[in-house]
Amino acid sequence: MTEDRLQRVREFVETHCIPRETVAHVHDPAALDRTLAELRPLAREWGLYLPQLPVEHGGLGLGWVERAALLEEAGRSYLGPGSMNCAAPDQPNMISLLRQGSPAQRSQYLEPLAAGTVRSCFAMTEPAPGAGSDPSMLRTTATRSGDDWVIRGHKWFITGAVGATFAIVLARADEGPTQFIVPTDTPGFRLVRAIHAIDPFAIGGHGEILFEDCRVAGGAVLGEVGQGLQYAQQRLEPARLSHCMRLMGRARRALELAQAYVNERQSFGDRLADLQQVQAMVADCHIDLHASRLMTLDCAARMDAGASVKTESAMAKVFVSEALWRVADRAAQLMGALGMSEDAPVSLILRELRPFRVYDGASELHRATLGRRFLKISQGDKA
Repeated sequence: MTEDRLQRVREFVETHCIPRETVAHVHDPAALDRTLAELRPLAREWGLYLPQLPVEHGGLGLGWVERAALLEEAGRSYLGPGSMNCAAPDQPNMISLLRQGSPAQRSQYLEPLAAGTVRSCFAMTEPAPGAGSDPSMLRTTATRSGDDWVIRGHKWFITGAVGATFAIVLARADEGPTQFIVPTDTPGFRLVRAIHAIDPFAIGGHGEILFEDCRVAGGAVLGEVGQGLQYAQQRLEPARLSHCMRLMGRARRALELAQAYVNERQSFGDRLADLQQVQAMVADCHIDLHASRLMTLDCAARMDAGASVKTESAMAKVFVSEALWRVADRAAQLMGALGMSEDAPVSLILRELRPFRVYDGASELHRATLGRRFLKISQGDKA
């Protein structure tokens, strides 16, 4: 990442994204979409659009280490990644289409997704007793009907579902879990409702979807039949790392605001910044950010080298999600009542960061998996 490009990201976020932030976007995917539609042409003009895609697909062709600094800077505003078209769930969906999509699927779905003219979602999670942290509990089915497939099932908390043009759907076929591309105007695809969650600015919100005898053509299969879980895992590892990068910028923004506040705020005759407890909290925030950045960069370098990051991405996801929450939590505490209000962005940033300890695998699940893996290694088994 050149310093010139990084400086352009900083200026773009400060000049165009942060001034457009508003609480009117909270739980209003349509309003958020309208603002992002205004910003995306500007991001193209600034040379910041699609950092994750190869140049031949209209992207910047950046590697993971280069992306890390860019996504952190973009993530200082909740509008930054979406305006550069490198936000979830579209970013990982683009990577899935690039890896597993046929030429026809890339033309029909990847190209408009990359152009920013449509949005998508990834439909895997189901209400209990269906798939959640354990994808093997998948209950949505896909049954062959001649050359077509009929999908039946219930998906829940599907990020990006409100206003999506198509969904990548994980369903259980006789050959095993399989991914399908399903346009949302397909008969039998029904968006039941938008689910209001703790995070205020999720692009496309979170939706509940029913598949009621939803018939799709054989060409809707993404990749190979029966390989859906493997594809989902390939999708999740880079998705987790991208979340670490983007949300690091959000936590850093919260800390910047808190530092400005304590440097000015007087209490009992002194600046808050002169109190040792405040100084210790600020120091701990910087320690957490520095450690998070180093773990993320290490994982990014391994991905650039083509190495497996199954273990490293899980460790980074656990540590970074918890460390960034600590940073935002301290920032809100440092700002007192202002940190609790929506008069400053910190309380909303705090709400954005809390779900990261659950999304893309809860911390407890990752710890259990990592523990088993390390114990096997200690016995001389392969991870």
